[in-house]
Amino acid sequence: MRIHSDEHRNPPSSQKTKAMATVYILFSSAINSFYIESCKNIEQRLKQHKEHSFNIGFAKRASDWKIYFLIENLEYQQARKIEKHIKNMKSKIYLENLKKYSDISAKLILKYT
Repeated sequence: MRIHSDEHRNPPSSQKTKAMATVYILFSSAINSFYIESCKNIEQRLKQHKEHSFNIGFAKRASDWKIYFLIENLEYQQARKIEKHIKNMKSKIYLENLKKYSDISAKLILKYT
């Protein structure tokens, strides 16, 4: 897992509205690694990953990123908190359990509401 800078996120002025957001986890079998992020527009962000729009950072290390897990329909700040929580766990087993047991993500949503 890698925690990276916020330089590619939406500017602070766009964070004033309560747009819906998604926490997403990608997996690359080429580098056997997960990528955890949150965004307001998941379709656009996945397109950026496929087109290698990010020239810096961890995401550029692989070209075979696949969606591993999504938590959708969150408020942006809620998504950021859940993203941070997942990254702080620093555990592949936690990510596997997050996908396997839906109650974990439900509890995260409640915790950060």
